Amino acid sequence: MARLFYNLGRRLGPKVRRARWVWQSVFGSHDEMLAAEAQVGADLADEVRAQVAAEPSVEARDLLGDIGRQLTAQLRDRQRRFHFGVVGGGEPNAFALPGGYIFLTRSIMDLCRWDRDELAFILAHEMAHVIKGHAMERIMTDSAIRFASRMTPLRGTLAAWLQRVGVQYLAGAYSRDLESEADRFATLLIIAAGFDPAAGGRLFARLADLGREPGALGRYFASHPPFTERINRVRRVVETQAK
Repeated sequence: MARLFYNLGRRLGPKVRRARWVWQSVFGSHDEMLAAEAQVGADLADEVRAQVAAEPSVEARDLLGDIGRQLTAQLRDRQRRFHFGVVGGGEPNAFALPGGYIFLTRSIMDLCRWDRDELAFILAHEMAHVIKGHAMERIMTDSAIRFASRMTPLRGTLAAWLQRVGVQYLAGAYSRDLESEADRFATLLIIAAGFDPAAGGRLFARLADLGREPGALGRYFASHPPFTERINRVRRVVETQAK
């Protein structure tokens, strides 16, 4: 992937100053990389809000904000700011954007029965995709972004790209290894933040039953690794921490 960014930077860097964040995201300092990532996330978050209406429930927004603050308080690196939003939409979805923008649909909150511990696990899972760089890598390696970047300043292509692929693209599963990494991180984070360590396993067990109904879980859970695999993974992390 470094080669991709290197070639992209060589083509765009001298000619397009607005694309400078592409170069910084690989070759800049840590602070410059975080600033570049924040720019990408802010641009994409604006387009998400344009495509999907915000959830009007103040209670829902306050709940996620409160849980999110409890989680972020446990992070060692406080340089990245997280933003938690609730949007409408018929399917239960959650997704992360670079820069710390986390979105949950109201329907996924209902699916979790507004349980603080289960919602904390989902938020922590999505935060992992940001902290581990998964969200940034997914967007920057997308073929549509690579193609568009040859024609126009890369930052200027983000909204147009998301208009084409749709917000649902952001809710697709990562590779099995990355999902495994996010599940482990989420379990450790909710334990540190004082949430029920069994929340992830409990959520997956209930969703496994729901998953027997075709289409009941939408794209978010249906495209993730098998629930039994995730339940066992969460259980192993919890048992390790209890020793």
